[in-house]
Amino acid sequence: MNKDQPLKPDDFPLDTEDEKLRTHKGRDIAIAESEKVAERVNEQAHREEQDRWSA
Repeated sequence: MNKDQPLKPDDFPLDTEDEKLRTHKGRDIAIAESEKVAERVNEQAHREEQDRWSA
């Protein structure tokens, strides 16, 4: 997994397969303890996107 590339807004939403987190484009980015981690990251990204549009 390539940890050197930062995540970009268009990498979201994230997908999970077993314990792997990957962008919706298929790039592996991390290994999580559970799928709940990906759900929280996706929720945060969604909130930030909405904040950008409402500003």
